[in-house]
Formats: sequence, C-alpha cells, structure tokens
Amino acid sequence: MLNKKLILIIFILILVASNLVLGAGYFLTQKEVQEARNSLEKQQLNTKVINFSRLFVEKVLKANEDVSFEERLLLENAVRDINDKEILDRWDKFTASKTEPEAQENVKNLLDALTKKLSY
Repeated sequence: MLNKKLILIIFILILVASNLVLGAGYFLTQKEVQEARNSLEKQQLNTKVINFSRLFVEKVLKANEDVSFEERLLLENAVRDINDKEILDRWDKFTASKTEPEAQENVKNLLDALTKKLSY
C-alpha cells in the first residue's frame, strides 16, 4: 500500500513538474511571438514609408511638369496607408502650400518626418 502511494505521489510530482515546464515554455514562446509581431510591424511601416518616399521623389521632386491628378491620388493613398498623424499633417501642409518657398520648407519638413519614422 505504501508503494502504491509513493508511486502515485511521484507520478503527481512528475505531472506538476511537466506542467510547470510546459507553462514556462508557453510564456517564453508568447514573448517571442510578440517580439516577432513588433518586428513585423516595424518592417511593414518601414516599407510603407520607403515606398511613399520613393514615389514622392519620383513624382514630385523629379517632375518636370505639374503632377497629374492620378499621381496626386496615388501619393495621397500612399501617405494615408502609412497611417501616421505627423506624416499626414506634414503632407497636408505641403499640399496646402501657397508659395514656392513655403512648399520647399514643407517638403523639408515632410522628408524629415519620413526619415525619422524609419526604424532599424
């Protein structure tokens, strides 16, 4: 009878220990998954910022003529896709510029915000 109780106690202790090990592994895996999600979000944001920056340089800064409606719509959608209030505010200031010097200053501010948004 004593042997059966001892075996049962050892079996229960083994089950408790395995549950503790599996629980610790679960929490460590959850932490790794969260870190991977954060890294993925940063990479996606970086991709959106770089794509908009390239589009902006190509369609606005290198343009020899006025930007077409389709190109403006493409730029607007790309900047909204970034989903960042600061960048969107700077974009709105740039598009609302009345004079060339004002537009140039707003371009500098927009590009500054874009580069600061990139993370590595």
